[in-house]
Amino acid sequence: MNKGYVHIYTGNGKGKTTAAFGVALRTLMIEKKVYVGQFIKGMKYSETKLERVLANLEIEQYGIECFIDKDPTEEDNNRALIGYEKALKNVKSTNYDLIILDEIFIAHFYKMITIDQIIELIKNKNEEVELILTGRYCPEEIYLYADLVTEMKEIKHYYQKGVLSREGIDF
Repeated sequence: MNKGYVHIYTGNGKGKTTAAFGVALRTLMIEKKVYVGQFIKGMKYSETKLERVLANLEIEQYGIECFIDKDPTEEDNNRALIGYEKALKNVKSTNYDLIILDEIFIAHFYKMITIDQIIELIKNKNEEVELILTGRYCPEEIYLYADLVTEMKEIKHYYQKGVLSREGIDF
């Protein structure tokens, strides 16, 4: 991993965070350091428990609670800005080999951070750092700055049958 690339996992389908954590596990298995900054998330999901059992993994949540069904509060906006500043500091450094900024595009969708701030993160990334950005609604102009873009497309989902999120599978 001499040169780090920029990945985008976006789209309305399930699996963006899961894919990012899959890369994180691979990176951790070769004894590299991983940082995960989760925008908008504040609840403890199953993946946040990985930090307890895997060395070299740091996870920070920049959210308070999930607000997807309502507008973000001033505190939500403040937390997103703090997360952005931490992310910018981390991408410039060599403290981590892989940095995942989970749900950053949702933070943008809710106008908590700007396209220019996302571009600044990418442009200021240390060339050795691998960077993964996730979330629905990635602005297409960001694609120009990425080396890999994957769109998760929902074709069928058991939620449509009334199956709620399942711990360990969906969160």
